[in-house]
Amino acid sequence: MLDFLIIGLVIWVCGAVITRAFSRTQGFDALKNAAEKGDPGAQFNLGLMYAKGQGVAQSDTEAVKWFQLAAEQGVAEAQYNLGSVYYNGQGVAQSDKEAVKWYRLAAEQGDAKAQYNLGSIYSTGQGVVQSDAEAVKWFQLAAEQGYASAQYNLGSIYYNGQGVAQSYTEAVKWWRLAAEQGDESAQCNLSSIYYNGQGVAQSYTEAMKWWRLAAEQGDASAQYNLGVMYAEGQGVDKSDVEAEKWCGLAAEQGYASAQNNLGLMYANGRGVAQSDIEAVKWFRLAAEQGSAGAQYNLGLMYAKGQGVAQSDAEAVKWIQLAAEQGNANAQKALEVLKP
Repeated sequence: MLDFLIIGLVIWVCGAVITRAFSRTQGFDALKNAAEKGDPGAQFNLGLMYAKGQGVAQSDTEAVKWFQLAAEQGVAEAQYNLGSVYYNGQGVAQSDKEAVKWYRLAAEQGDAKAQYNLGSIYSTGQGVVQSDAEAVKWFQLAAEQGYASAQYNLGSIYYNGQGVAQSYTEAVKWWRLAAEQGDESAQCNLSSIYYNGQGVAQSYTEAMKWWRLAAEQGDASAQYNLGVMYAEGQGVDKSDVEAEKWCGLAAEQGYASAQNNLGLMYANGRGVAQSDIEAVKWFRLAAEQGSAGAQYNLGLMYAKGQGVAQSDAEAVKWIQLAAEQGNANAQKALEVLKP
C-alpha cells in the first residue's frame, strides 16, 4: 500500500552563522553593534541567537525584529525564518499571507526549504489560491537541489497525475532519489512499486531491500510488510522466526494488521510457542482498532473458548462487527451463531 503526498511544512527556525566577521567568540556586544549599523549577516545571526536563546535570554520578539531587518536586505535564510515565524504566529500575529510573502522571496533566491514550503502551501491552498501547477513548480525546484521531502512529494504527484501527466517512471525516479537519502516513506513506496511491478520490472528482492531499510528505521508498515515477505518466502528464504520478529515490532507500534498476524502466529505456534492467551491479546488490540480480520478471529476465540471464557454473546458481538465491514467469513459464521 502506498503513501501519498506529505503536506507538512518545515517550519522550524534554522540557519548557520553566515558571516565570518562576527563569530560567537567575538562576543555578543560586537555582533549587536554591527547589527545596529545595518550589517545583514550580523542581524541574521543576532536573530538566531534570540530565537534559540544562545548567549541571550530567548525572545521571539527580538528574533523577529532582527530577522525582519536581515530579510529586508535580502538574506534568504532570514526570509525563510521570517516566513516560518509568521506561519507559526511565533512572536508575531499569525499570518498565512506574510508567511507566503517571505517564503516566496527566499524561494526565489533558491532556498530549498522555502521552495518546499511554498509547494506545500500551494498544495493545500493555505494563504494562496490552491494550484497543483504551482505546487509542482516549487517542489521540482527543491527536489532538483536534493531536498528529500520535495523529491518524495514530487514522486507522489507523478504517481497520482496531480498537476502533471501521470507517470510511474517519474514517480520511481523521484522516490528513488528520496529513498537513497533515507526517506522512509519513499523507501516504502519504492518497495510497493517493485512488489507490484509498476513502472519497473517486478522484483520481490528489490521490494525486500527497500522495506528492510525503512523497517530498520522503525517504520511500522515496512516492518509489517517485511514480516509478511518472510512468512511467504517472497524475495527471501521463508522464516517464521523472522516473520514473527518483524510483525512483532510493527504490532508493538500499534499497527493493526501486524497485531492480527501476530495473533495468528500465536494461535498456530508459527515462529513462537503456541499460546491462545497471547493470540487473544493481539487479536483484541487489532479488533479494537477496527480490523475486520481481527474482529472475526477474536469472535472465533470466544465461540470456542480458546484463551478466553467461552461466550456466544461476545462471539456474536465481534463477528457481527467484522461482518458489517464485509468480511465474508464473518458473514457466513453469523448464519451459524445467530438463531
